[in-house]
Amino acid sequence: MFQYYQQEASKLRAQISNLQNQNRNMLGESLGALTLRDLKNLESRVERGISRIRSKKNELLFAEIEYMQKRIAETERAQQHMNLMPGSSEFELVQQPQHFDARNYLQVNGLQPNDDYPRPDQPPLQLV
Repeated sequence: MFQYYQQEASKLRAQISNLQNQNRNMLGESLGALTLRDLKNLESRVERGISRIRSKKNELLFAEIEYMQKRIAETERAQQHMNLMPGSSEFELVQQPQHFDARNYLQVNGLQPNDDYPRPDQPPLQLV
């Protein structure tokens, strides 16, 4: 039974070593021991991997672009909706020049004191 576990441990160590070598090869390291055929196989594996990576990247980029285009369209629709709503032009009304209408103002004579001021301990402000 003990011998079986030793053999299994040895097999697992060999597999780990093999996988580490493959990883180094994929990174372009430790290539000196590879034959021309091994290098060609490695090259084709790397190219297939790069192709899959680029496909996935493009898929994610296109999905992000589509999402952003939808958000832009929604924002534009919301902006148009806000522009059509009554009272939505308050900002524009504030920026328009206000016309003077004498009926909207109190006639104050700044030269005469105001006797109707409710607090006699504080003098009223008077325009001069």
